[in-house]
Amino acid sequence: MPETILPDRRSGHQWYPRAGRRSTPTCRSWKRTPELHALGRALLELRARRGLSQEELGAEADLHRNYIGAIERGEINPTFRVLLKLTVGLRLPLSELIAVYERHRAETPS
Repeated sequence: MPETILPDRRSGHQWYPRAGRRSTPTCRSWKRTPELHALGRALLELRARRGLSQEELGAEADLHRNYIGAIERGEINPTFRVLLKLTVGLRLPLSELIAVYERHRAETPS
């Protein structure tokens, strides 16, 4: 029986899976820090206050709705540019987003 050769998604190189190892990671929770969780909750609160869906906010901020959802779940660490886009979409200053984030961060246990 021939060995299985799998292409690497990022580089295109081929690799041989090792026995007893899965080919894809099963847990993404290592990325979810209390800071990212608090930022996501702050974004969710502000979006709900404005009565916007993820799709509507994405259209206003020029971001994909899935990206908005991933930020709200704390799965993505957004760049400063993305935070600025979000504040444009929410029609509020960055300082308000940061203030709500700090309030949620104080409520979130480490």
